[in-house]
Amino acid sequence: MKKLTNSRIGVIGIGHMGRPIANNLYSEGAFVTVYSRSLKKNDSLIVQGLSGASTPRELTELSDIIILMVTDTDSVNHVLHGNSGVISGLSKGKIVIDMGTTKVRETRQWAEEIEKLGGVFIDAPVSGGQVGAEEGSLSIMVGASTESLSLVRPVFEVLGKNITHIGEVGAGQVAKTANQSIVGITLAAVAEGLTLAKKAGVDPAKVRLALQGGFAESRVLDLHGGRMVERMFEPGGPARVQLKDLNQAIELADQVGLKTPSVRNAQTLWKKMVDNGWGELDQAGIIRVIENN
Repeated sequence: MKKLTNSRIGVIGIGHMGRPIANNLYSEGAFVTVYSRSLKKNDSLIVQGLSGASTPRELTELSDIIILMVTDTDSVNHVLHGNSGVISGLSKGKIVIDMGTTKVRETRQWAEEIEKLGGVFIDAPVSGGQVGAEEGSLSIMVGASTESLSLVRPVFEVLGKNITHIGEVGAGQVAKTANQSIVGITLAAVAEGLTLAKKAGVDPAKVRLALQGGFAESRVLDLHGGRMVERMFEPGGPARVQLKDLNQAIELADQVGLKTPSVRNAQTLWKKMVDNGWGELDQAGIIRVIENN
């Protein structure tokens, strides 16, 4: 028997991440309903057997577990509270999981609201990008009670390889904010290093290979460094989303009274990328900002 046979799961947001997540859940036997404002009847997910909902409320009524994979905090709020939103279709025992990167304060407020209605809210942001979503190898950072996590662990085991219970609701988003801070800084550092090599007359592809296995080795150097060398800037994760995540990191830092000079320097570079009209490029495109700085 497949891992999720007889499970009823909804996925709201079927972009670069939500689409492979929905696919993987369906492949493991779940009855999967999807919703997106741009969903069409001939969408490939619908053609292969997943169901389409016309509103988040309809999806919620058809599902026991509702996964949100949308762009930002405002989008999550709209999906939850807008006309025919998730909240309006919620009933006792339903579980809402936010797997996007969302502000911490709002996450905790929504959890309290949903719990008062008899539901469960879990924040479980992910790292690993589109490749990780397609392979089912995401790192999942969970903010939830131990009991709540036990209810959805089979779902997470289909989607990810590294499932870490960080703490209570909101803790997952704190971990993801730290992750995005490190990633945003590291992407800029890799771009600077490879551009330095090129300006000094050395092949950046060979420099990247030399650095792998040393202290500079990282997933960013491997994956995004390769994209920088090959000039492959199709997303992937778009730069505008990385900027949004750094903005959220600075907001959280301000709330807890922490100065973050490296994050703020990185934010300046990512803002230049978006302002230059490159916001839809893959994050590896940050090398263009370094080259033109």
